[in-house]
Amino acid sequence: MVMAAMSPLERGELLDRLRTEGEWEVLVVGGGATGLGTAVDAASRGYRTLLLEAHDFAKGTSSRSTKLVHGGVRYLAQGNLSLVREALRERGILRRNAPHLTHDLPFVIPAYRWWDRAFYGIGLSLYDALAGDLGLGPTRILSREAVLRQIPTVRSEGLRGGIVYHDAQFDDARMAIALMLTLVDLGGAALNYLPVTGFLRQGGNLAGVRAADSETGETFEIRAKAVVNATGVFSDEVRRLDDPASETMLSPSQGIHLVLDRSFLPGDYALMIPRTDDGRVLFAIPWYGRVVVGTTDTSVPRASIEPRAMESEIEFLLLHSARYLETAPRREDVLAVFAGLRPLVKGVQGQTVASLSRDHSLTVSPSGLVTITGGKWTTYRRMAAQAVDRAAEVGGFSKRACQTESLRLHGWREGTEGGPLEPYGSDSSELESLIAAHPGWEKPLHPDLPFRAGEVRWAARYELARTVEDVLSRRTRALVLDARASLEAAPAVAEILGDELGRDRAWKEDQLRGYREIASGMLAVVAPGEGTSSHAGTPKSTAC
Repeated sequence: MVMAAMSPLERGELLDRLRTEGEWEVLVVGGGATGLGTAVDAASRGYRTLLLEAHDFAKGTSSRSTKLVHGGVRYLAQGNLSLVREALRERGILRRNAPHLTHDLPFVIPAYRWWDRAFYGIGLSLYDALAGDLGLGPTRILSREAVLRQIPTVRSEGLRGGIVYHDAQFDDARMAIALMLTLVDLGGAALNYLPVTGFLRQGGNLAGVRAADSETGETFEIRAKAVVNATGVFSDEVRRLDDPASETMLSPSQGIHLVLDRSFLPGDYALMIPRTDDGRVLFAIPWYGRVVVGTTDTSVPRASIEPRAMESEIEFLLLHSARYLETAPRREDVLAVFAGLRPLVKGVQGQTVASLSRDHSLTVSPSGLVTITGGKWTTYRRMAAQAVDRAAEVGGFSKRACQTESLRLHGWREGTEGGPLEPYGSDSSELESLIAAHPGWEKPLHPDLPFRAGEVRWAARYELARTVEDVLSRRTRALVLDARASLEAAPAVAEILGDELGRDRAWKEDQLRGYREIASGMLAVVAPGEGTSSHAGTPKSTAC
């Protein structure tokens, strides 16, 4: 695909398309990984495609992952070879289609028992075999000395050696923005802050949606031949807009991550503990000059757009990190803690969330609502392809072959250059030129963050950023890299963004109040009663 030259994305022009476009072929509800992937797939086949998101793109689960594109070693241990094989293939495809956002990452599993190296080595050799030609590198057995060279901060007492295997990591929120821009490149339309409030019907079948602009209150009736519900953990809520008697499909599970200084895991290798003393899993992963530690797996009674880490989850990760790192991280070492919800498809009664599959579910209601849910980032493309196939059947329009296996995502370029602008890919040179042309735009937002004032301008003009949180959480990753530093940067961001969007002082003050509430919930060192959750449950660690 030849990428179109970057031009500003004007929200007003997008709203005009809703007023004038007439009937769309595919209308996708939900702007996370699955929804964006579905919209890109549909648009790449030539269908007239619209995506509506109630909040911001990747506001929920899709920006709160473990930052891994992987087959899932845990699912290999469970014997789910078909899921692992599919995910490993998709890992290779995503690595090829978005090299500016997806990178190879070697993982070291330290061995503290004499048989660990042989046991995990055999299993991970199968992992390599399932990847086939799309493998990222062979599994190797490491000596004790080699493990300490790659992970110098790992606990050395009792260490016998280890295993190194390969997966990939990515920037989840920036991947979502790349998908949104790819959709636009393909002629589709995407709007954030435009929640669907109901459905249009014709003869008992869905004929479109009602939606309302959160910024102005304007309402829209938008007609479409096929409507896809891709709202992740909120899928059941949208299904009940279609049929209030719909049974619950999902059993949401919460996973949290701690972000630490890179000194806790220097170097370019990740640490993976496949089975801690109590049978759980632990990751420590280098990411953007920080270390991401996770994750937990805690059943929650209901989905929330802004989940908070539980005290028990934070304590769990601190305790188990201390068991495998020479220097135990303390609460005051945590730069940020973020929580996300997994849309796990319900299992049989009594099944624990940790044992539920990360596979997905595709259903069509009697009225024609296509719902795609479950799964994970790695398999988003396959989920999207299946959803569009069903949407074409429901909508009664010509069936066309999937095009996304070789579709280069927006920003693709040959090779990588590294540095803080690498996630922008081929847009980085245009961004650099824009910053260079305006004195002051090169100013850092904060001395502890790698982001500059000009990136706020870019986010507003080219990436549909509408709030301070959009900029600090998802267009840049300031919030998850250092929550306190992002709080200190927020006033400057509010000034710049307000200037770009033509907002008044009251808007800026309201933005800062809202951002303080969100960012304070991502600090691990909090006052009593803050940053906790009312969810009940005992955390269990697993791969996100």
